[in-house]
Amino acid sequence: MIMNEIIVDVENKKLRLDLFLLKKYPEQSRAHLQKLIVEGKILVDGNKSKPSYKLNGSEKILIDEIEPKLLKLEAEDIPLDILYEDGDIIVINKARGMVVHPADSVVSGTLVNALLFHCKDLSGINGVMRPGIVHRLDKDTSGVMVVAKNDKAHVNLSEQIQSKTAKRSYLAIVHGIITDNVGIIDGAIGRHRVDRKKMAIVADGKPAITEFRVLERFKNYTFVECNLKTGRTHQIRVHMTSIGYPLVGDPKYGAKKNPFTINGQALHSYKLILTHPSTGEIMSFTAPLPDDMNAILKELRYSQM
Repeated sequence: MIMNEIIVDVENKKLRLDLFLLKKYPEQSRAHLQKLIVEGKILVDGNKSKPSYKLNGSEKILIDEIEPKLLKLEAEDIPLDILYEDGDIIVINKARGMVVHPADSVVSGTLVNALLFHCKDLSGINGVMRPGIVHRLDKDTSGVMVVAKNDKAHVNLSEQIQSKTAKRSYLAIVHGIITDNVGIIDGAIGRHRVDRKKMAIVADGKPAITEFRVLERFKNYTFVECNLKTGRTHQIRVHMTSIGYPLVGDPKYGAKKNPFTINGQALHSYKLILTHPSTGEIMSFTAPLPDDMNAILKELRYSQM
């Protein structure tokens, strides 16, 4: 057990509690620190707090217990599909099946392992386990991701994603024929009441809004574009399932029978629009639809003939 007391200085005013602690304990994961805060093992001025608590720059933080997690990450020569790179950011077309960052059960073969080999410097805001990671994609979702090479870029990009000024668009193939050409799904998302590994629409969840547009209809399937107005875990997968159109191949929320060859959900992050953190330039990045989704569309179009 580690006992420690930290006095917050004015330089960290307005910083989230969990991010402040991550700066002090970079060997920890953010999730682990958040867990300790929620459990009351980290107190602010003697009181239990929330990970999102904004510091005022004068608090006394008591660290009641931190179990060191000293996993060492190895740089690995894993090929990356790089769409763009400069001194501040690197934009990747992530392959389906690649985990974004290491966790307790996965410490190699991730995007972070590949980035450590490719890049000399990455932002350290998210700790040693998630260097440079501003946002993430599920393991079995492919497509565009931006990674920060320094802390200044990381803070800027995080603010863009949080304020929704960064725009993210996805392509998906779903079960069923969606009759409306466009639609909006507005349903708060939180942990599933029974299966804690799943997310669900729940009354006390976080606000979540997904806009969709039908691109093509087939017999029993629909090809759609989805635009995120919020960024909740598994948002598109949960929302499309909630209105009766689960994603093809989704092992967690989809139909049990999958007639197509695809390892994971047919979901692809195809476009990301952001403002460059240094130049202020509006930049748009697109990633072509992966071969597995193209093959499904080809099969569906052929069956229509």
